[in-house]
Amino acid sequence: MKTLRWIAAHCALLAALAVAAAPAQSATAPTPAPGVNETCFMCHADKDAKSGAGRPIAVDADKFKASVHGGISLKCTDCHSDASAQKLPHADKLKPVNCAACHDKAVAAYAGTVHGLARKGGNAVAAKCTDCHGTHDILRSKEPGSRTNHANIEATCSTCHGSDTIVSQGNLPGGNVGTKFHDSIHGKALKGAAQGSAPTCNNCHGSHDIRAKGEAASHTSRANIPATCGSCHKSESAAYLAGQHGKLRQDGNMAAPGCTDCHSAHGIQQHESAKFQVDVIKECGTCHADYLATYRDTFHGQVTALGYARMATCASCHGAHAVLPASNPASKVSPQNRLKTCQQCHAGASANFASFDPHANRHEKARNPFYYYAALFMELLLFGVFSFFGIHTLFWFYRELREKFAGNRSRGGGNGGEKH
Repeated sequence: MKTLRWIAAHCALLAALAVAAAPAQSATAPTPAPGVNETCFMCHADKDAKSGAGRPIAVDADKFKASVHGGISLKCTDCHSDASAQKLPHADKLKPVNCAACHDKAVAAYAGTVHGLARKGGNAVAAKCTDCHGTHDILRSKEPGSRTNHANIEATCSTCHGSDTIVSQGNLPGGNVGTKFHDSIHGKALKGAAQGSAPTCNNCHGSHDIRAKGEAASHTSRANIPATCGSCHKSESAAYLAGQHGKLRQDGNMAAPGCTDCHSAHGIQQHESAKFQVDVIKECGTCHADYLATYRDTFHGQVTALGYARMATCASCHGAHAVLPASNPASKVSPQNRLKTCQQCHAGASANFASFDPHANRHEKARNPFYYYAALFMELLLFGVFSFFGIHTLFWFYRELREKFAGNRSRGGGNGGEKH
């Protein structure tokens, strides 16, 4: 309280000095009293200002005046309603600012979001208004220096979602997604020429309506992901919806793969990179495990397993977004299009070449009887050869033992028959 009394006395002294130093005014024009903000800044503009408890209470007056609130001449007491410029010193700790007094719709929307619900549930690290917008230096989103400017959203969100400490403290879902996004194709595009159009966090998650992906209304729910990605990737979205995966989704089969199943969510990589092309094969295998196993038995599969992308992958033959079953004439692997598909890599391929079965299964007799019996013959032959030579080795070993024991008996009998 001594510190607060000193601050109040200091403010009163500054006000008195300001009046004394002012030029004499006529009786008809009295010196105007300082405004609310000027009174507050008499103490809070001092960069070393602290509360009675030693907490920093300094406010950069220039930044406030340049802020959106300073621009509309908002008074300090409009936000800090339990303080008064006429009653100093005010309480050492003021009540939290109620943003809903002006931004009622945004605050009401926030209350139902993943952040709002987390804070209501006691998670103190969940983002609140000031974590995203700032305090006394709030700027409009269109201004380059704003925390919510498109170019700065990643850094703002990464304050929490890119910090291992906060992720651990708040048990934030997905782990350190800020780092993943920063290294993704979207994160890299934000640093380049496509900065203005590349998607950032709020393009996918929303702003004041961010919801957990498990909620039906979430932009990132399993059902809504194709539409969210399609808001930017329109041609890919149209191809996906026309493909078998998209049709299954439209029929209500949420088990069918969507964008994030193949591309991931925050760590999306350039689809032309060798790493992505060979890694995405595994993603196809999460649903088509039997086809992945037979693909790995082929030359294509063996080489891609070593990390080489200059070899036919799943997408090379089936397509990427417009995947269709072989029974569909428009499919890349239909009888009508198979040769053309093979000729993408094998320019001189013939119809006989295209009859090769890339997913031949030696255990399926109905699919390819010749392959089935050939594989069975090879198995029997291999078993027979190893069995024959195994038995042969045992007999040979038995013979060696007999000869060895017979020689020992012969030498022993001769010595015993000698007479002296």
